Amino acid sequence: MPNKAAGPLTHKPIGMPAADVPSIMLLEVHMNDAPRQLIVYFDGSCPLCTAEIGHYRKQQGAQTIDFVDVSAADAPLACGLDRDAAMARFHVRESDGRLYSGAEAFTRIWARLPAWRWASHAARVPGVTFLLERSYRAFLPVRPYLSQMLRNLQERRRSRTAE
Repeated sequence: MPNKAAGPLTHKPIGMPAADVPSIMLLEVHMNDAPRQLIVYFDGSCPLCTAEIGHYRKQQGAQTIDFVDVSAADAPLACGLDRDAAMARFHVRESDGRLYSGAEAFTRIWARLPAWRWASHAARVPGVTFLLERSYRAFLPVRPYLSQMLRNLQERRRSRTAE
């Protein structure tokens, strides 16, 4: 677990005093107050999407991610992303302005969350992101039905607790 560091971005060599640092070495990067690195565009009207984003928001590293609910009428969208596209498919925008969607967008989130970094690494294996994208595309047509089932389940739970 990284140490807390002052300032927005600091580097500390792992396990060696500064005087003994060789020219090539892995660095531990601290980004306590760093500007947001990633913007996630999600459909907040979808209970499945909201649940997943809720999970990501609780993870260590989520403080470097902005989450934008594109179902809100006044939601700020990325350049090149319209509301219909944002509602139909998951998107993220990197700090350099590049926009990603689908499986590639998920891998961008996973790379920033230490508990999910393993999934980001797994997705780098040749063919894995392609399979994830195919799975995501197969999921998209059934998402409305699954979302409705989840809404119905949530409503039944609420009505039981109200009784």
